[in-house]
Amino acid sequence: MRTLMLLLGLLPVLCTANDAAWQAWRDGRAVLIMRHALAPGTGDPAGFVLTDCKTQRNLNAAGRQQAQKWGEVLRQQTSADIALYSSQWCRCLDTARLMNIASVQPLPALNSFFAGRGDRQQQTDALLAQFAVAKLPEPTVLVSHQVNFTALTGYFPASGEAAILALPLTAPATVLARIAP
Repeated sequence: MRTLMLLLGLLPVLCTANDAAWQAWRDGRAVLIMRHALAPGTGDPAGFVLTDCKTQRNLNAAGRQQAQKWGEVLRQQTSADIALYSSQWCRCLDTARLMNIASVQPLPALNSFFAGRGDRQQQTDALLAQFAVAKLPEPTVLVSHQVNFTALTGYFPASGEAAILALPLTAPATVLARIAP
């Protein structure tokens, strides 16, 4: 009972922090980064080709629904234009497109560097440089991979998990809120 009362007492604080994080995102003082929606497996199959989705690990039906739900969540948070950046991997591009919130801008710095496919330091530095501002002109969403997300935040996100990160972007990032898939 005592634990329940303590948790209920913390609820307004947790909601306020989440509201403040969403407000920072809406105001352009933070970015929302998300790991692509559910695409079962790890890494990519042998024979991976960036421009051929048949050679990649792709979203399943649950992942496609998860991406659509994210679009609904983001539209509930703002009616403003949204800047939407994505890794060039098909599962990220599909996640971004299925959100149906903005035209998708491929951003190579968001590409996976799992299993030596990219350069962790170079890509992370490129993201830090691009988002080394205190304010963006519109709410911004980044769709990427677990390794990129972890390089910025220090934690391992679930598929479809997001975080709101304070600007200017740093490594490690200042996480204003974690948002479950």
